[in-house]
Amino acid sequence: MSSAYEAVIGLEVHVELGTRTKMFCGCPTDFGGEPNTKTCAVCTGQPGSLPVPNAAAIEAAISLGLALACEVAPRSQFHRKNYFYPDMPKNYQISQYDVPICADGHLDVAVDGTSRRIGITRVHMEEDTGKSLHVGGTGRIAGADHSLIDYNRAGIPLLEIVSEPDVRGPEEARAYLAELRGIVRALGISDAKLEEGSMRCDANVSVRRRGDEAFGTRVEVKNMNSLRSLQRAVAHEIERQGALLDAGEAVTQETRHWDEDAGRTSTLRAKEEVFDYRYFPDPDLVPVTPERADVERLAAALPELPAQMRARLTGGLGLSDEAAVTLVDAGLVVVLDEAVAAGAEPAAAAKWLANEVLSWCREADVDPAGVPLAGDALAELVDLVARGTLSTKLAREVLVGVLEGEGRPGEVAKARGLEQVSDEGELVTLVDEAIAADPAAAEKVRGGNDKAIGALVGAVMKASRGQANPQRVNELLRERLTS
Repeated sequence: MSSAYEAVIGLEVHVELGTRTKMFCGCPTDFGGEPNTKTCAVCTGQPGSLPVPNAAAIEAAISLGLALACEVAPRSQFHRKNYFYPDMPKNYQISQYDVPICADGHLDVAVDGTSRRIGITRVHMEEDTGKSLHVGGTGRIAGADHSLIDYNRAGIPLLEIVSEPDVRGPEEARAYLAELRGIVRALGISDAKLEEGSMRCDANVSVRRRGDEAFGTRVEVKNMNSLRSLQRAVAHEIERQGALLDAGEAVTQETRHWDEDAGRTSTLRAKEEVFDYRYFPDPDLVPVTPERADVERLAAALPELPAQMRARLTGGLGLSDEAAVTLVDAGLVVVLDEAVAAGAEPAAAAKWLANEVLSWCREADVDPAGVPLAGDALAELVDLVARGTLSTKLAREVLVGVLEGEGRPGEVAKARGLEQVSDEGELVTLVDEAIAADPAAAEKVRGGNDKAIGALVGAVMKASRGQANPQRVNELLRERLTS
């Protein structure tokens, strides 16, 4: 896109709440089960059925609003949002319109070392739709042989977080979504898994000439299921719209689909306006009027949020900015805190988490936030390395055993025969054997070629199956060859 243009981006994020039951009925929300078995008269919109709001969902909405510095409305209203898709069993969605439960907040994000404040227009409650399965073709409705509908998801509680159009680029969009995801996870109101659909993001993208105050024509982009997808989709859409304007063509207001494989957007449908939804207050639901005491209770119960965690890790524990960001994003701060409380040196524990534990999680396809590693076990591993009982290489093998459920570090090291050899007599024997086996290397060391000692250290380590203490081996070789 030409530098003459500026992007204007607003994000709409849906968070599927982790409540036990749906938003307006008692049907379970747990994943799985045969299609259309977790439904009732309320969530399928049968005549005469009456919805009742989920108190846990309301408290989750207030908690998120407070974490985003929003004002909590003393009175908010549920509305009916009318649209006619097969996955909407009632042909309307219960949502909130002009009186959301939380509004006028903000979220600070860091991009390239610079802090940016993104305004939060609103946080409102609504219910999810059912799930459509388009059979045949590409899996989209266009070209499908037929479609199947599963209403198990219909009625699951959602929070929609709408930002102000304050985002100015793909990197900011990614940073905003990552920070919001971290807050949601810290609150414990959702697992916020983008790849599994429990957190979903739509981007409203427009471009305008730099210096203009009026916004350009807005295009909504859907189907971004990862931070990377959002960044790529926004970047592509900015380029596409800029190219149209450079060519003297108009940008059409519409909803577009992001194709991750092709790396481009395509027209999905004409963009609806607010009046198309014909909002009106739901006559079956009374207004939500939270007590001030309840709001204050929820405010007092807010956990440490990601920005606060990063500040504590860098300021209080002395970690680098990079390490703090990595551990907070991965949800590993609890393990680090437990390890430090058990006596581990913070930087050493953080290094094991950020490097080895995260690497194992990727290979094992395990969510780092649920990694099977207790903080005191990590502290024990760090201590075994510090005392010379384990080399770093052997400690990696021990860590894998711990993560695979074989026991605590000391137990795994003993069971696998991985404890480091530090016995002086055994090490002397191994060193003497290495010198005798490679007299040429030994002579080079005696002649002042310090690099040649590496071959002898390697020989000792090989003979000990990597269990000799390399520091002591190096010392013994120098004593033998320079005395």
